[in-house]
Amino acid sequence: MELIKKIKRAEAEAVEIVEQAHAQAVQTADAARKKRAAAQAEAEQARKKAIEAAVAKAAAQGQAEAEKLKADAQAEREKLRQATESRISAAVETVVNYLKG
Repeated sequence: MELIKKIKRAEAEAVEIVEQAHAQAVQTADAARKKRAAAQAEAEQARKKAIEAAVAKAAAQGQAEAEKLKADAQAEREKLRQATESRISAAVETVVNYLKG
């Protein structure tokens, strides 16, 4: 009789150990899943920040290039204006002299 009680107690302990192991495995899997989700969210956030930084850098470079092109175009217009100014004056003088004389 005592042996049967010991066997039943051992079986109950074994079932309890198995249930505890199962619960612990479920907790470990859940913790790992949460850790992976957190890591993925962090990686996504880092990716978004990197994209935003790249976009901001490209926008700044584009703006700087546009300003440089505007300045170059203005300098080119001024150079052209100076080059043609003397010719215009000479042409006006020629026309005026022709008309006078």
